[in-house]
Amino acid sequence: MSPGSSTESYLALALNELSENHGKSLNQVTCPNQDLNLDPLRHANRYFTTCMICNKVVDQVILPVFLYGCETWTLTLREEHRLRMFENKVLRKIFGTKRDEVTGEWRKLHNAELHALYSSPDIIRNIKSRRLRWAGHVARMGESRNAYRVLVGRLEAKRPLGRPRRRWEDNIKMNLREVGYDGGDWINLAQDRDQWRAYVRAAMNLRVP
Repeated sequence: MSPGSSTESYLALALNELSENHGKSLNQVTCPNQDLNLDPLRHANRYFTTCMICNKVVDQVILPVFLYGCETWTLTLREEHRLRMFENKVLRKIFGTKRDEVTGEWRKLHNAELHALYSSPDIIRNIKSRRLRWAGHVARMGESRNAYRVLVGRLEAKRPLGRPRRRWEDNIKMNLREVGYDGGDWINLAQDRDQWRAYVRAAMNLRVP
């Protein structure tokens, strides 16, 4: 199951409503750069506090809504790219604009500047880490649980012609290869909780290009 546009629309409406309730745009709320009358020390303190608040808004309000159920998502590279675009769009809405040092005009933040301001792991690392953590839970459930039987079960039917669709298990294997595991049977690997937890943490710290 892949994330649809309904969640994106809901978050966009929520951000706009937040702006209207406060009587000013999010840029005015979250861009201390635009107040040029502040002394340098007060300006730096206000900017640091604002960045902390923006990070908390993303981590505690936006991501829990958008990533609900992401442990079961099967994502292609194209869908991961769309998720990154959505995350950057949200961060630009929250962090606002920046005065260009050369021209003096206000401009949108570049991707590298957004990632420098947003200190938490990005949305793709969150999804991969949560998916691996859930996969470990399912692999340790045993044959008496329905989730485990769905994971290891095989349909007795002919596959349709054409390229096979990417499976959830394919994402798990790809994520494990990205963190350095080249073995075949990941279900047996997941029985070791400490070793599996290390891979989950590695996926969270993985730098996605």
